[in-house]
Amino acid sequence: MQQGNLRFATRLNSFASRPDAYWPKGQGKPTPLQMAERASKAEGLTDVDLNYPDHLGPDPSATGAAIRDLGLEVNGLAMRYYSNPAFKIGAFTNPDPVVRREAIDLTKRGVDAAREAGSTLLTIWLGQDGFDYAFQADYARLWADEIDGIREVALHDPGCMISIEYKPNEPRSYALLPDCATTLLALKEIDLPNTGVTLDFAHVLYADEQPAFAAALINRHSRILGLHLNDGYSKRDDGLMVGAVHAQQTIELLRQVKSDGFDGPIYFDTFPDLTGLDPVRECEANIATVRAMLRIVERLDADNRLGAAIAEQDPVSAQMVVQQAMFGN
Repeated sequence: MQQGNLRFATRLNSFASRPDAYWPKGQGKPTPLQMAERASKAEGLTDVDLNYPDHLGPDPSATGAAIRDLGLEVNGLAMRYYSNPAFKIGAFTNPDPVVRREAIDLTKRGVDAAREAGSTLLTIWLGQDGFDYAFQADYARLWADEIDGIREVALHDPGCMISIEYKPNEPRSYALLPDCATTLLALKEIDLPNTGVTLDFAHVLYADEQPAFAAALINRHSRILGLHLNDGYSKRDDGLMVGAVHAQQTIELLRQVKSDGFDGPIYFDTFPDLTGLDPVRECEANIATVRAMLRIVERLDADNRLGAAIAEQDPVSAQMVVQQAMFGN
């Protein structure tokens, strides 16, 4: 993770924020390629992620080529299960085998579309797979269906990476894959080399986890295929700008993934569209923040005092070193 080789990706829907400031008034909802063209104006941005099937037309290869013509790459596709209202009570865990088959087959088409668009990454967030009430579900059956569904998708194309993004809840009251440990348990059971984890900073906070610790566990038992940076107040998925609330935890996470050898794009899963921020400026601010934080990581790595303090589990000494690296003497 060297400054000169960094890649930055972003959530495409962010660039629908304040449409009247960029497109003629009354033109309607911007198309995915219009949002990608606007994203290409963000200095330092190298990649975008697309939602499937929302952002892919009938020819994913043409969509991928058009994005590359803008000077961007398609980092990956993110599955969305909105096409059938029945998915609200489960995609891979739906009680109706016909609906469950529809969800798995849709995901396989997402794998194919990712490859056609020029990417080898499909991110799966199974927010619909879970439960809301006691006595609503057979938990063993839910778990078996989830594992079987993910395994079938991963086996569909071993050359495409399948990354599981966990989140405690929303839209379901309880998600089946709510946290780092449960997700790693699922991946251990699936036991396929083209699977891994998407670590979303706000989701990790929401799960009451320490981001760097979650990253270390993932590195030990699987691998990080997606690194989503944002921030929030730990009560919901706020999608705030990087470092806005938890600067130290973000720096510690960056130091951890750098140490573990992560070299993929850093993806900004932030929501400037919720409050009408300028998405280009917001994206550029996120890039500048991460670059500044990585310079702090470099200073920390060059300071032997931090390693000594961590070895002794001495928070006072460690905080003095970190505060000095962040704010100066």
